[in-house]
Amino acid sequence: MRTELHVPSDLKFLTIVEEWLLGSLKAELGDSVDWSALAGRFRLVLVEAYSNVVRHAHKDKPNLPVLLRLEMKGNDISIEVWDYGSGYDLSTYLPPTPDDLQDGGYGWLILNRLMDKVEYRLQINGRNCLSLEATIPDSE
Repeated sequence: MRTELHVPSDLKFLTIVEEWLLGSLKAELGDSVDWSALAGRFRLVLVEAYSNVVRHAHKDKPNLPVLLRLEMKGNDISIEVWDYGSGYDLSTYLPPTPDDLQDGGYGWLILNRLMDKVEYRLQINGRNCLSLEATIPDSE
């Protein structure tokens, strides 16, 4: 299964983005997974990724679209978040430490903790792509 959503860069569309993702996953997976754990995990991942595009990559440009792609093959899930921003240089990323109360940097940490693979590619045909992959275990 593969589906995509083009949505404006505005946080008022966040509920629509969440419903699209969770509805698509539920339609495909049915009752074969533990939804209580899965819904919270993927909601947090998508909220973090989408809100970063809105607040940073497309700041003050709500007319720029965000492209979200979801692909499932068995229990393997791939989510792509495409934006038109200038991009983020990951070589400058400083992960938060328990001793330092830094303002940002938690999103990248959250994504990497909740997903099996996180990749960020800069300027592919004028856009940036955040790729998120995970394998969902079957319910027992």
